[in-house]
Amino acid sequence: MTSDALYAHLASGTTTTCRAWVVSRRDGTVLGFTDHDRDLSVAGVTCRANTGMTARALQQTTGLSVDNSEAVGALSDAAVSEGDILAGRYDGAEVRAFLVNWANPEDRVEQFRGSLGEIQRAGGGFRAELRGLSEALNQAQGQAYVSRCSAVLGDGRCRFDTLQPGYFADRVVEAVLEGRVLSFASFAGYDDRWFEAGRLEVLDGAARGLVGVVKSDRLTGTARRVELWQSTIAPLAEGDTVRIIAGCDKSPTTCRTKFGNFLNFRGFPHIPGDDWLTSYPRPDQVNTGGPRFFGGNAG
Repeated sequence: MTSDALYAHLASGTTTTCRAWVVSRRDGTVLGFTDHDRDLSVAGVTCRANTGMTARALQQTTGLSVDNSEAVGALSDAAVSEGDILAGRYDGAEVRAFLVNWANPEDRVEQFRGSLGEIQRAGGGFRAELRGLSEALNQAQGQAYVSRCSAVLGDGRCRFDTLQPGYFADRVVEAVLEGRVLSFASFAGYDDRWFEAGRLEVLDGAARGLVGVVKSDRLTGTARRVELWQSTIAPLAEGDTVRIIAGCDKSPTTCRTKFGNFLNFRGFPHIPGDDWLTSYPRPDQVNTGGPRFFGGNAG
């Protein structure tokens, strides 16, 4: 957004400007901050003044170079809490930075749009790296050709609905050991190891919105023991509600028999391995040049 009124105000020689930031987290939470001494309404968001937030000079370039800056502030429960940073709630959050005429907040210009990068904590405060929109161009692109499926269960390439009956369960946590082992006295209705390699999503409590990966899922009678590869950053507690989604080992057999989704299998089960790539013809083997699978000879 540009504002001719703001540019005219800047050219007047006597200015009443401040900076404001709007942060949109991936869980839907939107927060506003300003370095002014009063709260301001910017782009429909209340930007709070009591957060101790400030920012370094914004570095902007032409072309595809990455714009960057830093935001610095104090940690507090009312603004940016240490617990939320540790839980990863700000990872990849969208950031919009504005120059605002605090005497008339409608006069503003958006100077920066990007995402939060690395966040460092020290001395009761935090320092967050701001990354421009061109940062996305630094991400690796392309497809990996591997024997097992390269899609994530339930994503746009897999297309399997993980929320259909029989493939997920919402349960209240009954017991937690070391923050990553969940025990349920009665959790039948699913085969042993059904959730292994699946996802655990926390629906409420201190760890709400966090996700874990299931390492093992063992059924003994009607009791079930679900172990995560690592504990969630914010602690799980008895009484929290979690959603456990069936696991996929990325094999074509599992895709076909467990999920009935082989048409969307994104692997290459017949791709030659390293041993085949380094092999050489031998006189005691049949080398006809025929297909390597479906009854053919290795050629």
